[in-house]
Amino acid sequence: MASTLPSFDAAAFAAYTLSSRKNLAAVLDHTLLKPDATRTQVLQICHEAAEHGFACAMVNPTWVAVAASALAGTGVPVGVVIGFPLGATLSSSKRDETVRVLKQGAHDVDMVLNIGLLKSGQPSDYEAVFNDIHGVAELAHASGAIVKVILETCLLTFEEKLRASEIALSAGADFLKTSTGFANGGATVDDITILRGVAGNRAGVKASGGIRSLADASAMLHAGANRIGASASVKILAELAGQAPSDNAPSGY
Repeated sequence: MASTLPSFDAAAFAAYTLSSRKNLAAVLDHTLLKPDATRTQVLQICHEAAEHGFACAMVNPTWVAVAASALAGTGVPVGVVIGFPLGATLSSSKRDETVRVLKQGAHDVDMVLNIGLLKSGQPSDYEAVFNDIHGVAELAHASGAIVKVILETCLLTFEEKLRASEIALSAGADFLKTSTGFANGGATVDDITILRGVAGNRAGVKASGGIRSLADASAMLHAGANRIGASASVKILAELAGQAPSDNAPSGY
């Protein structure tokens, strides 16, 4: 009998997550990755993350220590991006960056896959992509951290999305993630469906890039996402509570 991957009940997960502000907050990575983000803005998203109980506060590496200090004792972890946003840095640089941010208090490590190597299509290139991810995953897991691999799906063909997902999972990814938010497209329902189809129950799926409303978040959850990266997290929660959505959410992702 052919084996089948375990399924993920997206409808049930979405219904549970959208049933309360607390449940929805728990899957939102509150994100600020703008190149001009200031200390004050970083501290603000940390305050909001603690106030609402977001899944993490996601910042650039230079702000990890600041965020870790601000979130100490709140139960909200620090998220950080590695090899961001191009994924084309040396594997040794990604590993070094990972070691340093883990020491400073990061828990969620969102690394960018080496997109050019994946698209080059040779067996040796696929092996290099695997090693790139595995090196970061080993370090993170040894410290009790988790790794989300950013595939930048808008730059990949259907076949490349499938291959990238399988390589990332085999290399130790805890989540498959759609986008950096800095390329020419963000998360789509179709891409979430593809990633969840590959991941099954083996790993999480994070939708990121262009998610600015409750409707956006709901669509991603129903497609199979179980984590969402957004700078508009507070606005999304306000919409769920029936409050008038604010237009003042920072564009941080």
